[in-house]
Amino acid sequence: MNRLLDRETLTQLLKHRDGPCLSLYQPTHRSFPERQQDPIRFKQLVKQLEESLKQQGHAEQARSLLEPFHALIDNNDFWNHNLDGLAAFAAKDYFQVYRLQRSVPEMAVANARMHLKPLVRIAQSADRFQILCLSRDSVRLFEGNRDALDEVHLHEAVPKTLADALGGDLTEKGQSGFPQGYSRASERGDPMQVEAGGSGKQAEIDRDRDRYFREVDRAIIEHHSRASGLPLILAALPEQQPHFRRISHNENLLPEGIEIGQSTLSLQELREKSWMVMQPRYLKRLGGLLDQFGASHGQGLASDQLEDIGQATRQGRVATLLVEAERQIPGHVDRNDGTATAANEDEVNTPDLLDELTIWTLEQGGDVVVVPTERMPTGTGAAAIYRF
Repeated sequence: MNRLLDRETLTQLLKHRDGPCLSLYQPTHRSFPERQQDPIRFKQLVKQLEESLKQQGHAEQARSLLEPFHALIDNNDFWNHNLDGLAAFAAKDYFQVYRLQRSVPEMAVANARMHLKPLVRIAQSADRFQILCLSRDSVRLFEGNRDALDEVHLHEAVPKTLADALGGDLTEKGQSGFPQGYSRASERGDPMQVEAGGSGKQAEIDRDRDRYFREVDRAIIEHHSRASGLPLILAALPEQQPHFRRISHNENLLPEGIEIGQSTLSLQELREKSWMVMQPRYLKRLGGLLDQFGASHGQGLASDQLEDIGQATRQGRVATLLVEAERQIPGHVDRNDGTATAANEDEVNTPDLLDELTIWTLEQGGDVVVVPTERMPTGTGAAAIYRF
């Protein structure tokens, strides 16, 4: 159920256009007793979906569409592994559930298309990252954001320890050498060897370390980094950091790392230290987009007017769309001319103008960035930067 959230996820959800499409979002709880309420709230949201389907004239399809939702209500094992949020989507012959590392507004939407804006905020990589925790005796991978951090199940091809990587080729224990797997004096260029056994033994240990790091790097790239595309933070002892970086070919590996053994940190401390690495990058990227919007607006290549954005989106002109987090503007955008029509009533099943603009932008190959309200450059809920 903990499936990868990325641009491909959104693309797959966008393919379902044979309405009705069901979208359910719910905040959930990781710990007992709070999580006891989660299946109860889920059942109520499923009931809302059923009522919406009936009101829209889809009563005959309700049973088949809602069957996989009902199957989860009494599934105790499912509810015992909650994260911070849940998103469930259904359409004809389709059902998918995502556990989320960020709480989401509670909603149950039955519409012609999936409601994606809450998921876009989580799927975008603006504040998401992975952490590779590396030592001779452990390889662990975590993924998260500023709010939460969870361990990633490693692909079977990723070695879990130095011994796992090298097997019978590992230099025997008990020989001379330094405990961290490389020589101090020789790495400084000091011709003197301060450990008994000379440079030959230490060179073997150094080669073991390099082969181990190389195997880990290759497997993480192939089975995790390439798929996620997320920034990678290295958490390792200071003396290990330069050696892994020297060997690594991972384009996602950040130059800044956490220079401490991960075993000495709690999950909360690891998340806090990783966000200290990521936050300046996140703010720099967001600040750059806001500056770009201001400069482009002065050149007539940006707008915060929803109808103008709608027309530009249909013409494939929107390169980047900034949308305000948590905000909904009930209404509809005409597919032909981009005309935006506001709704008179604020019902959850009324199409959301911002969600429709989000979907159109993604379909046209543009980027969508969900921006916290306090950092949004406009008051309309959206800001678009045009290609031309």
